[in-house]
Amino acid sequence: MASVHESLYFNPMMTNGVVHANVFGIKDCVTPYKMALLVLLSELGRAGAQLSLLERRRLNRLLLPLLQGPDMMLSRLHKAIEESCPNLANSVQIRIKLMAEGELKDMEQFFDDLSDSFTGTEPEVHKTSVVGLFLRHMILAYNKLSFSQVYKLYTALQQYYQNDEKKNGIDETDMELTNTEELEGKMEKEELDVPLREEEISCSGPLSQKQAEYFLSQQASLLKNDETKALTPAFLQKELNNLLKFNPDFAEASWLYILEQKRSDSCVLLEHSVKKAVHFGLPYLASLGIQSLVQQRAFAGKTANKLMDALKDSDLLHWKHSLSELIDISIAQKTAIWRLYGRSTMALQQAQMLLSMNSLEAVNVGVQQNNTESFAVVLCHLAELHAEQGCFAAASEILKHLKERFPPSSQHAQLWMLFDQKIQFDRAMNDGKYHVADSFVAGITALNSIEGVYRKAIVLKAQNQMSEAHKLLQKLLIHCQNIKNTEMVISVLLSIAELYWKSSCHTIALPVLLQALALSREYRLQYLASETVLNLAFSQLILGIPEQALNILHTAIEPILAHGAVLDKGCAMFLVAKCQVASAASYSQPKKAEALESAILNLNEAKTYFAKVDCKEQLRDVLYFQARLFHTLGKIQERNKCAMLFRQVHQELPAHGVPLINAFK
Repeated sequence: MASVHESLYFNPMMTNGVVHANVFGIKDCVTPYKMALLVLLSELGRAGAQLSLLERRRLNRLLLPLLQGPDMMLSRLHKAIEESCPNLANSVQIRIKLMAEGELKDMEQFFDDLSDSFTGTEPEVHKTSVVGLFLRHMILAYNKLSFSQVYKLYTALQQYYQNDEKKNGIDETDMELTNTEELEGKMEKEELDVPLREEEISCSGPLSQKQAEYFLSQQASLLKNDETKALTPAFLQKELNNLLKFNPDFAEASWLYILEQKRSDSCVLLEHSVKKAVHFGLPYLASLGIQSLVQQRAFAGKTANKLMDALKDSDLLHWKHSLSELIDISIAQKTAIWRLYGRSTMALQQAQMLLSMNSLEAVNVGVQQNNTESFAVVLCHLAELHAEQGCFAAASEILKHLKERFPPSSQHAQLWMLFDQKIQFDRAMNDGKYHVADSFVAGITALNSIEGVYRKAIVLKAQNQMSEAHKLLQKLLIHCQNIKNTEMVISVLLSIAELYWKSSCHTIALPVLLQALALSREYRLQYLASETVLNLAFSQLILGIPEQALNILHTAIEPILAHGAVLDKGCAMFLVAKCQVASAASYSQPKKAEALESAILNLNEAKTYFAKVDCKEQLRDVLYFQARLFHTLGKIQERNKCAMLFRQVHQELPAHGVPLINAFK
């Protein structure tokens, strides 16, 4: 019966010198790697009772991924076998060497001997087992080869073995002339230099359809559950191209073979993908496409209402098809988008919504459903939002929970590690402990190089190392402009403008701030736009036009007070008070006294904000300013109280030689 099916379904095909066989609708091909696996199976049968039970179990567990996975280099195969059974690994290596260095008839004899595995009353291999089917496929594919194809296979085996010999550099004459320690050091260095993970799972050789399906499902699983272990996008693109070369009719390769395109084409491709996914009734793929489009358009400066409308359409698909995982991702993305646009209240609302969803409850005792990236992202945003409002104890509790749920060795641990380092950095800067803040820069840089360089520049600026900070910020600005990181570009421009103030180059700061304002408005970054306006108002104050500064402050202060961090609120109110005092210089005495009283009230509010985040440097400046105002108004008791508090803070935090009026933040 088997011969009948084989004659009906066997359809040999030749592609690029590799023979494919269609047995029971499944393509297969003979390659040097698969010949190495055949040698392994042959030696495993020969070893028989010589193998211990533990070694046999290890080898049985190893066989399935070797049979299903893509072709690998001989050295990798040898290493995998050696970890299970060193003696068998040596036998396989010797057998392959003899076949590769022998004659063509040795390979012919080897395939003839494979059929003996099925003979006898108690055969070594059962015909319908996984190993049995693999052996039968290989024997059938080999028997259908023409003489020229057999010769090509033999030369390919020789090349396969010789490449491994050259890579390892274990030529006998070299071994005699080379110092053992040097050779070991060289091999260790080579192992470190080679990207082991990608090479082990690459599909550089021809793949059968079974191997292609296994490779694709493996990568899809890794990208979904632990993308750090998956191939990089560029390497995966290369492997998919190779996969399609040998399997041109492999439909799954979902759609995926174009992973990376130019920025101008990516939106068009995504739109086309979404339309096709909807047409063919693929809601999961359609939703992922919509969310990718929303992310791209958020960075391109589209308005929030259009993005949220698109995500609403995506949410309809989620609820209709019960795609709870995509619901979580959608809410996490909304949280990030609102934060990007500077709407912290809306971001907080979305974060709380995800945390309170029933779908995130434990399914069974000890089994959590919410150990996902979206859950980690939302908790990280929540921790930073609390820290920005001065609720450091609450932020610490959230981070503690993150550490327990996502241990340092887990996939998403880098998220909370970065946020933890940033929060500690900000607290140290607020407290005036710049050397402590500097100690966190290395950790931040390891997790996010751009963020780390920016924080280093902030520390240098605070330490009055202006030229070093300026050089660093200029390099970072060019880099961020090249990679189109607009949010960081604006932040860097604001820091450069502050450097110009501290260097008394006030007029040079204006075009820098105008550039930052144009970018923030173009990309709809409302909070950064408001912060830029505050900086412009400060520039106008320095240039002697406080009335104009007060006018533009009214357009920017509302978003800061509604959505800003506590430190930014304090800085804004402090700036309002400075402008009020400067404007009052030309007022009549009654009106001047009224303006100063109003400034004192604003300073009280600023003082409350600074105290909440323990920002001693700014608190000291406010107390100094208040004492001067109380002295002008003749309020001696209030002046003395402010002076006493100023002295206490000043002793904890000595001055850095920066004039009070020339510091906005």
